[in-house]
Amino acid sequence: MKPLDSVFGPKIAGTRVVPIVTKIVTLFTVFLLVSNIASNYINITMSRGQLNSLANRLLVKDLGEIFSFSSNEYEIYRFNGQRDAALSAIQQNALVNLQSRHSNAFGVTQDGALLFWASKDKKPESFADQKALAEMRSSTAAKGEGKLSFSLDGKSFFGVYKYSEKWGAFIIRAEELSEFEAETRAIFVRVVIIIIIMTILCIIVGALLVRHLLRYVNTMTQSLMKMQNDQKMQLIDLSEAQNDDVTYLGASFNALSSTIDNLLSIFRRFVTQDVAQQAYHEHEIRLEGTTRELTILFSDIKGFTFMTETLGHDIIDVLNLHYQRAISRIHEENGIVGSIIGDALLAVFGTLPEGRDTNKSLDAVRAAYLVQEVALELRENIKTEADKILARKGSLSEAEQRVYQAVLLEVGVGIDGGDVFYGNIGSYERMTNTVIGDNVNSASRLEGLTRIYHLPVICSEFVKDEVERVCADYRFVEIDTVQVKGKTEGKRIYWPARVDHIDAPLEEQITAFSCGLAAYYAGDWRKAEEEWKPVSLPLATVFRSRIAGTEAPRDWNGIWAMTTK
Repeated sequence: MKPLDSVFGPKIAGTRVVPIVTKIVTLFTVFLLVSNIASNYINITMSRGQLNSLANRLLVKDLGEIFSFSSNEYEIYRFNGQRDAALSAIQQNALVNLQSRHSNAFGVTQDGALLFWASKDKKPESFADQKALAEMRSSTAAKGEGKLSFSLDGKSFFGVYKYSEKWGAFIIRAEELSEFEAETRAIFVRVVIIIIIMTILCIIVGALLVRHLLRYVNTMTQSLMKMQNDQKMQLIDLSEAQNDDVTYLGASFNALSSTIDNLLSIFRRFVTQDVAQQAYHEHEIRLEGTTRELTILFSDIKGFTFMTETLGHDIIDVLNLHYQRAISRIHEENGIVGSIIGDALLAVFGTLPEGRDTNKSLDAVRAAYLVQEVALELRENIKTEADKILARKGSLSEAEQRVYQAVLLEVGVGIDGGDVFYGNIGSYERMTNTVIGDNVNSASRLEGLTRIYHLPVICSEFVKDEVERVCADYRFVEIDTVQVKGKTEGKRIYWPARVDHIDAPLEEQITAFSCGLAAYYAGDWRKAEEEWKPVSLPLATVFRSRIAGTEAPRDWNGIWAMTTK
């Protein structure tokens, strides 16, 4: 997981899933900062009044000292007549108590002229704030002293004043307003910084504690995301969870998950894989279907009537043993099992999203031979068990021999493809997934022909053409052109022989059969018989029996019309 995702959560379907821990920590961070800064501001504001009172007392004290010194200097001036020296002494004495950059002490006459100027700032030409000057003049009739706010050279000042009758001027001690409040602002900033640092530390500790307390919320979230990606219900690991309501929530989900998973497992056993996926993604199954190009595989167990008569209800165990393996092989080749009717199985290829990048007919041919391998494996296992009985008893009884023959499963497979209707039919109370079309019926007819031609797999020209475009693992040996019952046109049929199973003798047999088939199509049945004489394939025996002692009809078109299904 990316570091950013661990804090802000991963994106699911374009939406970020923010962890609950992040939300809680963010919320408490805002609350902590707002409450602490607000309480600090209120505290500073309330303290500022006391600071103002203290500052006033200090300014009054400084003003008293300057006023007394100026009175003494006035007496000295009266004695020696050195007015400038007296004013200079007052100025130097006032500068001693001025600490701030814009602190000042000065004397101003009633017309605004400056008597003296003590400050680090440049001396102005006069006291230009007429409103403040008028306020001081109006006070001379009373006490001649008080507080004063005024502007000087664009700066705002706050101070105290007292009228000196000896000098005929107002003695003023003042501080710039911004300088006066600078200390409180600096304190406020420092306190805010301390609050932020402490809040960050508290956030880190709190986040770790909250994350620890809610750690199974993250475990549950990760498990749910994995379930969504895997499309499979699973249990959340609560082996080390604490005894709290979060754990109870996880335990409740596990109980619900088990129930849903069981229902989904049952559901998947009764519907095809693509229907199950559609139901999972769209949360519904509709009565609808479309015409699609698919490949149909139809398999059937030969001699099923004999098996039923011999085995009775025990035939179910044999069928389940066969289907358990056969269906698994079909699923491995991206096929779905459309229906199972007794000994017959219908599979469809080309419906699954994950199978769209493969060749559906090739998948079907591969699945057909895997089904044959399953039947062969079952026959070999049965033969092994029979050999053990023979070794122990010496022979099989008539009943045992009959059962032995009944369970030797042989399967025929027919494959065809093309445009068919595929979808859901029925009603919203009861529906089923089905595939309908001539090619579905044709696959069933081709399976029936495996009994006539004694071949394990027979397919159509559609399957042949589609497989040959992408694969050379199979040699499609043309068997015949037949007109199945219920159809008016002939159809070429093929045996998809596995190339890796064709040795030199079999190659000669196939070549000889194909030469005879060409003569057979041309109506030269005598030549066909000659070509087929050395062919030992059961396939050739069928044709020899078909044309033995006869000539091709005058209207012969190479198509053999079937009279049975």
